[in-house]
Amino acid sequence: MEKMNRRGLLQAAGVMAAGAVAGCALPVVAAVDERRVRTPFEVAQTTVPIVGSTEQFPVRRIYCIGRNYAAHAREMGSDPTREPPFFFQKPSDAVQYVAPDQTTDHPYPSLTKNYHYEIELVAAISKGGRNIPLDQALQHVFGYTIGLDMTRRDLQREMGEQKKPWEIGKSFDRSAPMGPIHPVAQIGHFTKGSIWLKVNGQVKQNADLQQMIWSVAEQISKLSEAFELMPGDLIYSGTPENVGPVVRGDVMEGHIDRLPNLSVKVV
Repeated sequence: MEKMNRRGLLQAAGVMAAGAVAGCALPVVAAVDERRVRTPFEVAQTTVPIVGSTEQFPVRRIYCIGRNYAAHAREMGSDPTREPPFFFQKPSDAVQYVAPDQTTDHPYPSLTKNYHYEIELVAAISKGGRNIPLDQALQHVFGYTIGLDMTRRDLQREMGEQKKPWEIGKSFDRSAPMGPIHPVAQIGHFTKGSIWLKVNGQVKQNADLQQMIWSVAEQISKLSEAFELMPGDLIYSGTPENVGPVVRGDVMEGHIDRLPNLSVKVV
């Protein structure tokens, strides 16, 4: 019996190692009898299309940095010269995929009367780690896309004033619209370039990526001090100033140089 158990453990370990090399998720394998773990129901895996591939990027966690442009920090009542970086999270199923070259309907959420846009560069992680050195941080990036950090601002502020967690303002259904992932091998890294957002054709946000207080590499390095980053993580890298409300019928168009525009209609 001991030999059988040892053989089962070795075979299970071999299967998981092969899956890690292939970069795909595998079912949990029982060590002794090699049966798959049974569950009462299936849970969908959130994925985002990868440009130039038939594969999909599997989303594990979504990290967002707050107040990463100085002017936006000031409009939110913060002093960017003294504030260290801070992060919050959205659930993976907050993703709403927005295909390029078309306008996607985006539902106005419940409970809010002050629904805000925030346009952002999103980095997709394919290599995990803890305490990642700054000079190695970009080696962990698989690719980039453009995204919206949609916010129920009234609920966020209300919770903040009560000194309560404000996930209800940030971490709700479809609060993370985004385009497809563009691999670094195809598009390179982003340190500068125009980022803007229009509402009904009128420019609302307009800045340059080089105005970020904390670069993508610095965000990865800082995040990995607090969390073990893993393949499948997404990092929303912050929004410029002039965030504001949208209502039903408004069309938001977001732009980052070298990425296709993102277009969303609030319904």
